[in-house]
Amino acid sequence: MNITFVGTGHMGEPMVERLLGAGFPITIYNRTKTRALPLLEKGAIWAETPAMGAAGCDILATMVADDQSLENLLATGGILDAMPEGAIHLSFSTISVDFASSLEKRHASHGQGFVSAPVFGRPDAVREGRLRLLCAGKDESVQRVLPILEALGPKVFQLGETPSTANLVKLSGNFMIAAVLETLGEAFSLAKKAGVHPSLFLEIVNDSLFHSPLYANYGRIMAEKHYDEAGFTMDLGLKDVNLVLEAANDLRVPLPLGGILRDSFLSGLSKGRQSLDWSAVILSHYERAGIPEDS
Repeated sequence: MNITFVGTGHMGEPMVERLLGAGFPITIYNRTKTRALPLLEKGAIWAETPAMGAAGCDILATMVADDQSLENLLATGGILDAMPEGAIHLSFSTISVDFASSLEKRHASHGQGFVSAPVFGRPDAVREGRLRLLCAGKDESVQRVLPILEALGPKVFQLGETPSTANLVKLSGNFMIAAVLETLGEAFSLAKKAGVHPSLFLEIVNDSLFHSPLYANYGRIMAEKHYDEAGFTMDLGLKDVNLVLEAANDLRVPLPLGGILRDSFLSGLSKGRQSLDWSAVILSHYERAGIPEDS
């Protein structure tokens, strides 16, 4: 298979590295070439433009931030027209349900396949082989990309032949993660103001009540104030909350908690925290509770 991977940022870089380690030949394109140099040193081939990378590929994998970034690659970057008939677009990005549906139709009109495969896991999960992947698309297309997905993580959840289903599940999962961050932020604020250190509170809760890797990992980041080590930023968190609210609106499903999450992220972003890890939502809770950030 001739595989081109577009978008070698926080998640894309370790994903390409893992595919190279599994023996897949990979051509890569990234908006900033300097960020891709480590992958070139490990055997990846550089494409000067997205279209040049797409031309002649069997599988075009993309991992970019949002709908607009992907649309720019497809239209302005020329990927859609450059991909050969019969090639498959394998989208790892967290995009909207509506956009995923439109991509399926647009690729079909060009004689191309489309598979949505958003992932659960941060960059360290990719490197450690713990990534979980969702997957939806026409069965023939899914079978062709399955070896790639299985090389990236030990578990691939197949969700049928409608690609946008994978995006809806991904957004629903991120909605639940955001809810975990919200509850941790509120509970940490209450405990901290009463004199209980967040690390001790986390140990108690994760040992006695939930024993969840989400509580353990994000709780540690919050308790130890490692917000600068962003695996997923605040602005992307707001993006996903807005996308899940859009999907819920289309399906006429009330999500009361969604509005609370949106406002919590907006509060953090209004303070200029766009580039911090989305667990930095806790800082807004500390502020509302009158708890100094450096306490």
